[in-house]
Amino acid sequence: MNCSQSILRLHPNDNVAVALAPLHAGADLGGYAVGSDVPAGHKVACNALETGAPVVKFGQLIGRATQRIHPGEHVHAHNLSFETGDKFAPVDDRKALALPEPTRTVFRGYVRPDGRVGTRNFVGILASVNCSASVCHAIAARANAELLPGLQNIDGFVPLVHDHGCGMQSSGEGFEALLRVLKGYRDHPNFGGVLIVGLGCEVNQVTLYKPTNWRDARISTLNIQETSGSASAVAVALGKLSLISKAANEDMRTECPVSKLTLGMQCGGSDALSGITANPALGVASDILVGNGGTSILSETPEIFGAQHLLLHRSNAMTGRKIEGFLHWWKNYAAKNGATLDNNPSPGNKRGGLTTILEKSLGAVAKAGQSPLTNAYAYAERIDTSGLVYMDSPGYDPVAATGQVAAGANLIAFTTGRGSCFGAKPAPSLKIASNGGLAQSMPEEIDVDAGPIATGAVSIASKGLEIFERLIDLANGEKSKSEMFGYGDLEFVPWKIGATL
Repeated sequence: MNCSQSILRLHPNDNVAVALAPLHAGADLGGYAVGSDVPAGHKVACNALETGAPVVKFGQLIGRATQRIHPGEHVHAHNLSFETGDKFAPVDDRKALALPEPTRTVFRGYVRPDGRVGTRNFVGILASVNCSASVCHAIAARANAELLPGLQNIDGFVPLVHDHGCGMQSSGEGFEALLRVLKGYRDHPNFGGVLIVGLGCEVNQVTLYKPTNWRDARISTLNIQETSGSASAVAVALGKLSLISKAANEDMRTECPVSKLTLGMQCGGSDALSGITANPALGVASDILVGNGGTSILSETPEIFGAQHLLLHRSNAMTGRKIEGFLHWWKNYAAKNGATLDNNPSPGNKRGGLTTILEKSLGAVAKAGQSPLTNAYAYAERIDTSGLVYMDSPGYDPVAATGQVAAGANLIAFTTGRGSCFGAKPAPSLKIASNGGLAQSMPEEIDVDAGPIATGAVSIASKGLEIFERLIDLANGEKSKSEMFGYGDLEFVPWKIGATL
Protein backbone atom coordinates (compact mmCIF):
# COMPACT_ATOMS: atom_id res chain seq x y z
CA MET A 1 0.00 0.00 0.00
CA ASN A 2 1.63 3.24 -1.22
CA CYS A 3 0.21 6.24 0.59
CA SER A 4 1.01 9.90 -0.03
CA GLN A 5 -0.64 12.83 1.72
CA SER A 6 -3.45 13.16 -0.83
CA ILE A 7 -3.78 9.86 -2.75
CA LEU A 8 -3.48 6.15 -1.96
CA ARG A 9 -2.15 3.59 -4.46
CA LEU A 10 -3.14 0.17 -3.20
CA HIS A 11 -0.96 -2.16 -5.31
CA PRO A 12 2.20 -1.67 -7.42
CA ASN A 13 0.29 -2.77 -10.53
CA ASP A 14 -2.54 -0.27 -10.07
CA ASN A 15 -2.98 2.45 -12.69
CA VAL A 16 -5.44 4.39 -10.52
CA ALA A 17 -5.13 5.79 -7.00
CA VAL A 18 -7.75 6.77 -4.42
CA ALA A 19 -8.18 10.38 -3.32
CA LEU A 20 -7.90 10.57 0.46
CA ALA A 21 -9.34 14.08 0.44
CA PRO A 22 -11.00 16.21 -2.23
CA LEU A 23 -8.52 16.99 -5.02
CA HIS A 24 -8.79 20.32 -6.82
CA ALA A 25 -8.01 20.89 -10.46
CA GLY A 26 -4.36 21.81 -11.01
CA ALA A 27 -3.09 20.26 -7.75
CA ASP A 28 0.34 18.65 -8.12
CA LEU A 29 0.37 14.87 -7.60
CA GLY A 30 4.11 14.52 -8.18
CA GLY A 31 4.79 14.47 -11.91
CA TYR A 32 1.26 15.22 -13.07
CA ALA A 33 -1.55 17.56 -12.12
CA VAL A 34 -5.17 16.89 -11.24
CA GLY A 35 -7.23 17.44 -14.38
CA SER A 36 -10.53 18.34 -12.69
CA ASP A 37 -11.94 18.28 -9.18
CA VAL A 38 -12.00 14.74 -7.74
CA PRO A 39 -14.18 13.97 -4.68
CA ALA A 40 -12.68 12.15 -1.71
CA GLY A 41 -12.74 8.37 -2.16
CA HIS A 42 -12.87 8.58 -5.94
CA LYS A 43 -10.19 7.36 -8.35
CA VAL A 44 -7.59 9.38 -10.21
CA ALA A 45 -5.49 8.04 -13.11
CA CYS A 46 -1.80 7.49 -12.34
CA ASN A 47 -0.85 7.27 -16.03
CA ALA A 48 -2.39 7.60 -19.48
CA LEU A 49 -5.02 5.00 -20.43
CA GLU A 50 -6.17 4.42 -23.98
CA THR A 51 -9.76 3.55 -24.89
CA GLY A 52 -10.36 -0.09 -23.97
CA ALA A 53 -7.35 -0.27 -21.65
CA PRO A 54 -7.79 -2.28 -18.42
CA VAL A 55 -8.24 -0.21 -15.28
CA VAL A 56 -6.52 -1.86 -12.32
CA LYS A 57 -7.17 -1.35 -8.59
CA PHE A 58 -6.22 -3.72 -5.72
CA GLY A 59 -3.90 -5.30 -8.35
CA GLN A 60 -7.10 -6.56 -10.04
CA LEU A 61 -9.11 -5.60 -13.11
CA ILE A 62 -12.12 -3.40 -12.23
CA GLY A 63 -13.19 -2.50 -15.79
CA ARG A 64 -12.01 -0.80 -18.97
CA ALA A 65 -11.57 2.79 -20.06
CA THR A 66 -14.39 3.91 -22.37
CA GLN A 67 -12.33 6.86 -23.64
CA ARG A 68 -8.76 8.11 -23.46
CA ILE A 69 -7.86 9.05 -19.88
CA HIS A 70 -4.99 11.42 -19.03
CA PRO A 71 -2.79 11.18 -15.91
CA GLY A 72 -4.48 13.03 -13.04
CA GLU A 73 -7.94 12.68 -14.58
CA HIS A 74 -10.95 11.63 -12.54
CA VAL A 75 -11.82 7.96 -13.27
CA HIS A 76 -15.46 7.08 -12.69
CA ALA A 77 -18.70 6.12 -14.44
CA HIS A 78 -18.19 8.66 -17.23
CA ASN A 79 -15.04 6.93 -18.50
CA LEU A 80 -14.95 3.45 -16.92
CA SER A 81 -17.25 0.48 -17.48
CA PHE A 82 -17.58 -3.22 -16.72
CA GLU A 83 -17.44 -5.75 -19.54
CA THR A 84 -19.05 -9.15 -18.98
CA GLY A 85 -16.41 -11.00 -20.98
CA ASP A 86 -13.45 -9.64 -19.03
CA LYS A 87 -11.15 -12.28 -17.58
CA PHE A 88 -10.28 -12.21 -13.91
CA ALA A 89 -6.94 -12.90 -12.29
CA PRO A 90 -6.60 -16.61 -11.39
CA VAL A 91 -5.06 -16.14 -7.94
CA ASP A 92 -4.81 -13.70 -5.09
CA ASP A 93 -1.26 -12.36 -4.87
CA ARG A 94 -1.69 -10.41 -1.65
CA LYS A 95 0.88 -11.07 1.06
CA ALA A 96 -0.35 -12.90 4.14
CA LEU A 97 -0.98 -10.56 7.06
CA ALA A 98 0.45 -11.45 10.46
CA LEU A 99 -2.40 -11.66 12.94
CA PRO A 100 -2.22 -10.08 16.41
CA GLU A 101 -2.92 -12.16 19.50
CA PRO A 102 -6.21 -11.37 21.26
CA THR A 103 -6.18 -10.58 24.97
CA ARG A 104 -9.41 -12.56 25.55
CA THR A 105 -10.54 -15.90 24.19
CA VAL A 106 -13.58 -16.39 26.44
CA PHE A 107 -16.89 -14.61 26.94
CA ARG A 108 -19.92 -15.00 29.19
CA GLY A 109 -22.92 -16.36 27.31
CA TYR A 110 -26.08 -18.46 27.67
CA VAL A 111 -25.46 -22.19 27.11
CA ARG A 112 -28.48 -23.76 25.39
CA PRO A 113 -29.77 -27.35 25.48
CA ASP A 114 -28.36 -28.08 22.00
CA GLY A 115 -24.84 -26.99 22.98
CA ARG A 116 -24.91 -23.66 21.19
CA VAL A 117 -24.39 -20.43 23.14
CA GLY A 118 -26.41 -17.24 23.11
CA THR A 119 -25.01 -13.73 23.42
CA ARG A 120 -28.47 -12.43 24.35
CA ASN A 121 -31.52 -13.84 26.16
CA PHE A 122 -34.54 -12.50 24.28
CA VAL A 123 -37.99 -14.06 23.99
CA GLY A 124 -39.13 -14.10 20.36
CA ILE A 125 -42.65 -13.61 19.00
CA LEU A 126 -42.56 -14.92 15.42
CA ALA A 127 -45.29 -14.43 12.84
CA SER A 128 -45.94 -17.43 10.61
CA VAL A 129 -47.81 -15.17 8.17
CA ASN A 130 -48.24 -11.46 7.48
CA CYS A 131 -51.86 -11.74 8.73
CA SER A 132 -50.60 -12.14 12.31
CA ALA A 133 -48.07 -9.28 12.16
CA SER A 134 -50.14 -6.64 13.97
CA VAL A 135 -51.11 -9.09 16.69
CA CYS A 136 -47.43 -10.02 17.18
CA HIS A 137 -46.55 -6.35 17.70
CA ALA A 138 -49.43 -5.95 20.14
CA ILE A 139 -48.31 -9.04 22.07
CA ALA A 140 -44.73 -7.76 22.31
CA ALA A 141 -45.85 -4.32 23.47
CA ARG A 142 -48.00 -5.82 26.25
CA ALA A 143 -45.29 -8.30 27.27
CA ASN A 144 -42.58 -5.64 27.43
CA ALA A 145 -44.84 -3.40 29.50
CA GLU A 146 -46.37 -5.98 31.83
CA LEU A 147 -44.03 -8.97 32.04
CA LEU A 148 -40.51 -7.67 31.41
CA PRO A 149 -40.17 -5.47 34.55
CA GLY A 150 -40.22 -8.60 36.71
CA LEU A 151 -37.74 -10.55 34.58
CA GLN A 152 -34.18 -9.56 35.39
CA ASN A 153 -32.43 -12.04 33.08
CA ILE A 154 -34.42 -11.41 29.88
CA ASP A 155 -33.35 -8.73 27.37
CA GLY A 156 -36.86 -8.16 26.01
CA PHE A 157 -39.73 -9.54 23.95
CA VAL A 158 -39.00 -9.23 20.23
CA PRO A 159 -41.74 -9.24 17.53
CA LEU A 160 -40.39 -10.54 14.20
CA VAL A 161 -42.90 -10.25 11.37
CA HIS A 162 -42.73 -10.49 7.57
CA ASP A 163 -44.87 -10.02 4.47
CA HIS A 164 -45.45 -13.60 3.32
CA GLY A 165 -46.50 -17.04 4.57
CA CYS A 166 -49.66 -17.23 2.46
CA GLY A 167 -50.38 -16.55 -1.22
CA MET A 168 -47.35 -18.72 -1.97
CA GLN A 169 -46.62 -22.24 -3.14
CA SER A 170 -46.60 -24.88 -0.40
CA SER A 171 -43.39 -26.36 -1.79
CA GLY A 172 -40.34 -25.26 -3.76
CA GLU A 173 -37.34 -23.08 -3.00
CA GLY A 174 -39.31 -20.05 -1.80
CA PHE A 175 -41.32 -22.03 0.74
CA GLU A 176 -38.27 -24.01 1.85
CA ALA A 177 -36.31 -20.78 2.39
CA LEU A 178 -39.06 -19.38 4.64
CA LEU A 179 -39.17 -22.64 6.61
CA ARG A 180 -35.39 -22.51 7.15
CA VAL A 181 -35.56 -18.90 8.33
CA LEU A 182 -38.35 -19.38 10.84
CA LYS A 183 -36.97 -22.68 12.16
CA GLY A 184 -33.55 -21.05 12.47
CA TYR A 185 -35.02 -18.24 14.56
CA ARG A 186 -37.17 -20.64 16.57
CA ASP A 187 -34.01 -22.54 17.60
CA HIS A 188 -31.67 -19.54 17.78
CA PRO A 189 -29.40 -19.52 20.85
CA ASN A 190 -30.11 -15.82 21.48
CA PHE A 191 -33.75 -16.68 22.22
CA GLY A 192 -34.52 -18.10 25.64
CA GLY A 193 -37.99 -18.94 24.38
CA VAL A 194 -40.29 -18.39 21.39
CA LEU A 195 -44.01 -17.98 20.68
CA ILE A 196 -45.07 -18.54 17.05
CA VAL A 197 -48.31 -16.80 16.05
CA GLY A 198 -50.40 -17.65 12.98
CA LEU A 199 -53.80 -16.74 11.65
CA GLY A 200 -54.92 -20.33 11.09
CA CYS A 201 -55.73 -20.68 7.38
CA GLU A 202 -52.36 -19.77 5.83
CA VAL A 203 -50.02 -21.95 3.77
CA ASN A 204 -47.28 -21.66 6.39
CA GLN A 205 -49.04 -23.43 9.27
CA VAL A 206 -47.71 -23.12 12.84
CA THR A 207 -47.83 -26.95 13.06
CA LEU A 208 -44.68 -26.95 10.91
CA TYR A 209 -42.73 -25.44 13.82
CA LYS A 210 -43.07 -27.96 16.62
CA PRO A 211 -40.21 -27.88 19.14
CA THR A 212 -37.14 -29.88 18.14
CA ASN A 213 -34.08 -29.35 20.29
CA TRP A 214 -35.51 -27.03 22.93
CA ARG A 215 -37.26 -27.83 26.16
CA ASP A 216 -41.05 -28.04 25.78
CA ALA A 217 -41.58 -25.17 28.20
CA ARG A 218 -39.69 -22.77 25.91
CA ILE A 219 -41.72 -22.90 22.66
CA SER A 220 -45.43 -22.50 22.04
CA THR A 221 -47.76 -21.68 19.14
CA LEU A 222 -51.03 -19.81 18.74
CA ASN A 223 -53.59 -19.34 15.95
CA ILE A 224 -55.69 -16.17 16.09
CA GLN A 225 -58.68 -17.96 14.50
CA GLU A 226 -58.78 -20.34 17.46
CA THR A 227 -59.54 -17.41 19.81
CA SER A 228 -62.33 -14.83 19.81
CA GLY A 229 -60.21 -12.43 17.75
CA SER A 230 -57.17 -10.18 17.96
CA ALA A 231 -57.63 -8.86 21.50
CA SER A 232 -58.35 -12.34 22.83
CA ALA A 233 -55.29 -13.68 20.99
CA VAL A 234 -53.12 -11.11 22.77
CA ALA A 235 -54.55 -12.18 26.14
CA VAL A 236 -53.96 -15.88 25.39
CA ALA A 237 -50.43 -15.07 24.22
CA LEU A 238 -49.63 -13.24 27.47
CA GLY A 239 -50.55 -16.38 29.39
CA LYS A 240 -48.28 -18.52 27.24
CA LEU A 241 -45.45 -15.98 27.43
CA SER A 242 -45.73 -15.85 31.21
CA LEU A 243 -44.74 -19.53 31.36
CA ILE A 244 -42.07 -19.25 28.63
CA SER A 245 -40.45 -16.20 30.17
CA LYS A 246 -40.46 -17.72 33.65
CA ALA A 247 -38.35 -20.59 32.31
CA ALA A 248 -36.09 -18.26 30.27
CA ASN A 249 -35.54 -16.00 33.26
CA GLU A 250 -33.71 -18.83 34.99
CA ASP A 251 -30.91 -18.66 32.39
CA MET A 252 -27.62 -17.18 33.56
CA ARG A 253 -24.42 -16.19 31.74
CA THR A 254 -21.49 -18.56 32.17
CA GLU A 255 -17.93 -18.51 30.83
CA CYS A 256 -17.62 -19.95 27.31
CA PRO A 257 -14.81 -20.18 24.73
CA VAL A 258 -14.94 -17.87 21.70
CA SER A 259 -15.24 -21.00 19.59
CA LYS A 260 -18.95 -20.77 20.46
CA LEU A 261 -19.27 -17.48 18.57
CA THR A 262 -20.67 -17.35 15.03
CA LEU A 263 -20.16 -14.01 13.31
CA GLY A 264 -22.28 -12.82 10.38
CA MET A 265 -20.37 -10.28 8.26
CA GLN A 266 -22.22 -7.56 6.34
CA CYS A 267 -21.33 -4.41 4.42
CA GLY A 268 -23.84 -1.80 3.31
CA GLY A 269 -23.78 1.77 2.11
CA SER A 270 -20.21 1.09 1.00
CA ASP A 271 -17.79 3.68 -0.33
CA ALA A 272 -14.38 3.43 -1.99
CA LEU A 273 -12.65 3.19 1.40
CA SER A 274 -14.78 0.24 2.58
CA GLY A 275 -12.54 -2.23 0.74
CA ILE A 276 -9.40 -0.46 1.98
CA THR A 277 -10.12 0.10 5.68
CA ALA A 278 -13.24 -1.35 7.33
CA ASN A 279 -13.58 -4.57 5.31
CA PRO A 280 -9.93 -5.69 5.57
CA ALA A 281 -9.97 -4.86 9.28
CA LEU A 282 -13.10 -6.95 9.75
CA GLY A 283 -11.28 -9.67 7.80
CA VAL A 284 -8.56 -9.63 10.47
CA ALA A 285 -11.17 -9.89 13.24
CA SER A 286 -12.74 -12.81 11.36
CA ASP A 287 -9.36 -14.53 11.03
CA ILE A 288 -8.71 -14.12 14.78
CA LEU A 289 -12.10 -15.64 15.58
CA VAL A 290 -11.59 -18.52 13.15
CA GLY A 291 -8.07 -19.08 14.50
CA ASN A 292 -9.59 -19.58 17.94
CA GLY A 293 -12.13 -22.14 16.77
CA GLY A 294 -15.04 -19.80 15.99
CA THR A 295 -17.14 -19.41 12.86
CA SER A 296 -17.47 -16.50 10.47
CA ILE A 297 -20.07 -16.21 7.68
CA LEU A 298 -19.52 -14.37 4.39
CA SER A 299 -22.60 -13.85 2.20
CA GLU A 300 -24.17 -11.64 -0.52
CA THR A 301 -23.52 -13.65 -3.69
CA PRO A 302 -24.21 -10.79 -6.16
CA GLU A 303 -21.46 -8.85 -4.39
CA ILE A 304 -18.74 -11.46 -4.80
CA PHE A 305 -19.39 -11.56 -8.57
CA GLY A 306 -16.13 -10.74 -10.33
CA ALA A 307 -14.06 -11.41 -7.21
CA GLN A 308 -14.97 -15.06 -6.73
CA HIS A 309 -11.46 -16.15 -7.75
CA LEU A 310 -10.20 -14.68 -4.46
CA LEU A 311 -12.44 -17.16 -2.63
CA LEU A 312 -12.27 -20.19 -4.92
CA HIS A 313 -8.51 -20.58 -4.73
CA ARG A 314 -8.73 -21.04 -0.94
CA SER A 315 -11.77 -23.32 -1.00
CA ASN A 316 -11.82 -27.10 -1.06
CA ALA A 317 -13.31 -28.68 -4.18
CA MET A 318 -16.78 -29.20 -2.69
CA THR A 319 -17.04 -25.65 -1.37
CA GLY A 320 -15.78 -24.21 -4.65
CA ARG A 321 -18.41 -26.13 -6.63
CA LYS A 322 -21.16 -24.87 -4.31
CA ILE A 323 -20.07 -21.24 -4.70
CA GLU A 324 -19.87 -21.56 -8.48
CA GLY A 325 -23.33 -23.15 -8.40
CA PHE A 326 -24.70 -20.18 -6.43
CA LEU A 327 -23.26 -17.75 -8.98
CA HIS A 328 -24.73 -19.75 -11.87
CA TRP A 329 -28.16 -19.69 -10.17
CA TRP A 330 -27.92 -15.94 -9.66
CA LYS A 331 -27.03 -15.26 -13.29
CA ASN A 332 -30.12 -17.21 -14.39
CA TYR A 333 -32.29 -15.62 -11.70
CA ALA A 334 -31.23 -12.11 -12.73
CA ALA A 335 -31.79 -12.88 -16.42
CA LYS A 336 -35.31 -14.19 -15.76
CA ASN A 337 -36.14 -10.88 -14.11
CA GLY A 338 -34.60 -8.70 -16.82
CA ALA A 339 -31.54 -7.81 -14.75
CA THR A 340 -27.83 -8.59 -14.70
CA LEU A 341 -25.39 -9.04 -11.84
CA ASP A 342 -23.50 -5.92 -12.90
CA ASN A 343 -26.42 -3.54 -12.18
CA ASN A 344 -24.51 -2.61 -9.03
CA PRO A 345 -23.09 -0.42 -7.42
CA SER A 346 -25.99 1.60 -6.02
CA PRO A 347 -26.23 5.40 -6.44
CA GLY A 348 -24.88 5.85 -2.91
CA ASN A 349 -21.96 3.52 -3.65
CA LYS A 350 -21.15 5.57 -6.76
CA ARG A 351 -21.25 8.85 -4.85
CA GLY A 352 -18.75 7.26 -2.49
CA GLY A 353 -16.38 6.47 -5.36
CA LEU A 354 -17.28 2.91 -6.40
CA THR A 355 -17.82 2.56 -10.15
CA THR A 356 -18.20 -1.10 -11.20
CA ILE A 357 -19.39 -4.35 -9.65
CA LEU A 358 -15.83 -5.69 -9.93
CA GLU A 359 -14.51 -2.85 -7.79
CA LYS A 360 -17.31 -3.27 -5.24
CA SER A 361 -16.91 -7.05 -5.07
CA LEU A 362 -13.13 -6.87 -4.64
CA GLY A 363 -13.67 -4.66 -1.62
CA ALA A 364 -16.54 -6.75 -0.27
CA VAL A 365 -14.61 -10.04 -0.19
CA ALA A 366 -11.92 -8.37 1.94
CA LYS A 367 -14.24 -9.12 4.88
CA ALA A 368 -13.29 -12.79 4.42
CA GLY A 369 -9.72 -12.15 5.59
CA GLN A 370 -7.27 -14.87 4.60
CA SER A 371 -8.68 -18.00 6.23
CA PRO A 372 -9.54 -21.00 4.04
CA LEU A 373 -13.22 -21.52 3.24
CA THR A 374 -14.40 -24.70 4.92
CA ASN A 375 -17.97 -25.00 3.59
CA ALA A 376 -20.80 -23.26 1.72
CA TYR A 377 -24.50 -23.24 2.60
CA ALA A 378 -27.86 -22.41 1.09
CA TYR A 379 -29.69 -19.33 2.37
CA ALA A 380 -30.56 -19.69 6.09
CA GLU A 381 -29.23 -23.26 6.19
CA ARG A 382 -28.01 -24.26 9.67
CA ILE A 383 -24.21 -23.81 9.91
CA ASP A 384 -22.74 -27.06 11.20
CA THR A 385 -19.00 -26.54 10.60
CA SER A 386 -16.58 -24.08 12.17
CA GLY A 387 -14.16 -21.79 10.38
CA LEU A 388 -14.82 -19.34 7.56
CA VAL A 389 -17.95 -20.40 5.68
CA TYR A 390 -20.04 -19.00 2.85
CA MET A 391 -23.84 -18.63 2.84
CA ASP A 392 -25.76 -17.79 -0.35
CA SER A 393 -27.92 -14.67 -0.12
CA PRO A 394 -28.97 -11.52 -1.98
CA GLY A 395 -26.84 -8.42 -1.55
CA TYR A 396 -29.74 -6.64 0.18
CA ASP A 397 -28.48 -6.28 3.74
CA PRO A 398 -31.64 -7.04 5.79
CA VAL A 399 -32.33 -10.18 3.74
CA ALA A 400 -28.70 -11.34 3.93
CA ALA A 401 -28.42 -10.70 7.68
CA THR A 402 -31.75 -12.43 8.34
CA GLY A 403 -30.35 -15.52 6.62
CA GLN A 404 -27.12 -15.37 8.60
CA VAL A 405 -28.94 -15.10 11.92
CA ALA A 406 -31.24 -17.98 10.93
CA ALA A 407 -28.12 -19.99 10.09
CA GLY A 408 -26.82 -19.44 13.61
CA ALA A 409 -24.97 -16.10 13.76
CA ASN A 410 -25.06 -14.85 17.35
CA LEU A 411 -23.14 -11.66 16.42
CA ILE A 412 -23.26 -9.37 13.36
CA ALA A 413 -20.48 -7.02 12.20
CA PHE A 414 -21.61 -4.41 9.66
CA THR A 415 -19.21 -2.13 7.78
CA THR A 416 -20.42 1.06 6.11
CA GLY A 417 -18.97 4.05 4.29
CA ARG A 418 -22.13 6.06 3.74
CA GLY A 419 -23.90 5.49 7.07
CA SER A 420 -26.25 2.51 7.10
CA CYS A 421 -28.75 2.36 9.99
CA PHE A 422 -29.26 -1.26 10.91
CA GLY A 423 -29.79 -3.90 13.59
CA ALA A 424 -30.54 -7.64 13.51
CA LYS A 425 -32.33 -8.87 16.63
CA PRO A 426 -31.77 -11.18 18.34
CA ALA A 427 -28.08 -10.84 17.32
CA PRO A 428 -26.27 -7.64 18.42
CA SER A 429 -24.77 -5.66 15.52
CA LEU A 430 -21.41 -3.86 15.60
CA LYS A 431 -21.22 -0.94 13.13
CA ILE A 432 -17.81 -0.12 11.60
CA ALA A 433 -17.16 3.11 9.65
CA SER A 434 -14.77 3.05 6.70
CA ASN A 435 -13.88 6.74 7.04
CA GLY A 436 -13.40 9.23 9.83
CA GLY A 437 -15.81 11.73 8.32
CA LEU A 438 -18.70 9.28 8.73
CA ALA A 439 -17.64 8.36 12.27
CA GLN A 440 -17.68 12.06 13.18
CA SER A 441 -20.89 12.97 11.34
CA MET A 442 -22.96 9.97 12.56
CA PRO A 443 -21.51 9.10 15.99
CA GLU A 444 -24.91 7.76 17.11
CA GLU A 445 -24.57 4.88 14.61
CA ILE A 446 -20.86 4.00 14.60
CA ASP A 447 -19.15 1.71 17.12
CA VAL A 448 -15.67 1.52 15.52
CA ASP A 449 -13.89 4.01 13.24
CA ALA A 450 -11.61 2.28 10.71
CA GLY A 451 -10.85 5.52 8.85
CA PRO A 452 -7.36 6.06 10.32
CA ILE A 453 -6.13 3.01 8.35
CA ALA A 454 -6.28 5.06 5.12
CA THR A 455 -3.77 7.62 6.35
CA GLY A 456 -1.46 5.06 7.92
CA ALA A 457 -2.25 6.26 11.45
CA VAL A 458 -3.13 2.69 12.47
CA SER A 459 -2.56 -0.68 10.83
CA ILE A 460 -5.21 -2.99 9.44
CA ALA A 461 -4.09 -5.63 11.96
CA SER A 462 -4.43 -3.38 15.00
CA LYS A 463 -7.84 -2.14 13.93
CA GLY A 464 -8.90 -5.73 13.29
CA LEU A 465 -7.88 -6.64 16.83
CA GLU A 466 -9.93 -3.69 18.12
CA ILE A 467 -12.97 -4.96 16.22
CA PHE A 468 -12.48 -8.46 17.64
CA GLU A 469 -12.26 -7.10 21.19
CA ARG A 470 -15.41 -5.03 20.67
CA LEU A 471 -17.22 -8.14 19.44
CA ILE A 472 -16.23 -9.88 22.68
CA ASP A 473 -17.68 -6.90 24.59
CA LEU A 474 -20.97 -7.35 22.72
CA ALA A 475 -20.95 -11.10 23.34
CA ASN A 476 -20.60 -10.34 27.06
CA GLY A 477 -23.76 -8.22 26.97
CA GLU A 478 -22.53 -4.70 26.22
CA LYS A 479 -24.96 -2.93 23.89
CA SER A 480 -23.97 -1.61 20.48
CA LYS A 481 -25.16 1.76 19.17
CA SER A 482 -27.88 0.12 17.07
CA GLU A 483 -29.12 -1.85 20.09
CA MET A 484 -29.29 1.29 22.22
CA PHE A 485 -31.56 2.90 19.61
CA GLY A 486 -33.70 -0.21 19.31
CA TYR A 487 -32.91 -1.45 15.80
CA GLY A 488 -33.59 -5.04 14.87
CA ASP A 489 -37.34 -5.72 14.85
CA LEU A 490 -38.21 -4.25 11.46
CA GLU A 491 -34.98 -5.42 9.82
CA PHE A 492 -36.17 -9.05 9.91
CA VAL A 493 -36.67 -9.69 6.15
CA PRO A 494 -36.78 -13.33 4.96
CA TRP A 495 -35.81 -13.74 1.29
CA LYS A 496 -38.93 -13.91 -0.88
CA ILE A 497 -38.16 -16.26 -3.79
CA GLY A 498 -40.75 -17.21 -6.37
CA ALA A 499 -44.25 -16.11 -7.31
CA THR A 500 -46.85 -14.50 -5.09
CA LEU A 501 -50.07 -16.36 -5.92
